[in-house]
Amino acid sequence: DFVLIAITASLKDYVLCHKINNNLNLEFCKIDDHEVFFNPDEAPLAFSKYYFFIEEGEQEYYLISNRNSEGFLVPEMNKVDFFMIIHQYIDKEDLNALLSGLNKMPDIQVAAQIEVKKLKSKENLVM
Repeated sequence: DFVLIAITASLKDYVLCHKINNNLNLEFCKIDDHEVFFNPDEAPLAFSKYYFFIEEGEQEYYLISNRNSEGFLVPEMNKVDFFMIIHQYIDKEDLNALLSGLNKMPDIQVAAQIEVKKLKSKENLVM
C-alpha cells in the first residue's frame, strides 16, 4: 500500500535527486540499488534508488529510476524516467503540494500520481 508518482525528466538520477532536495527541501540520500529478478535463471536488474524519511508520520520516500541499460523497472510505463514511492499516509494537501512543487521544476516535464492497482508490473515496485 503506497502512493506512486511517475516523473518524466531527462536527467541523471543523482542530478534529479539533488534538484528535488534543493527545490523541495527534501533530503534524499543514495541507498543500495533496487534489484528485480525478471528471469529466475539470470542475475537481477539493478535500478538506482534514493531514500528520505520523515519521522513525523513515519513516511518513507523512495526515488527509483525506471530504466537502466538493460530495460525498464515497469515496462508498461516506458515513457517514465523515475518513480517516487511514498509509504505511510500522506494527506491530499501534502501530496498536491509535492506534485505542484515537482511540476514547477523546469527540468521535470511531468510528475503525476499513478494508480498502483492498474499496473501489471506493480510487484517490481515492492520495497
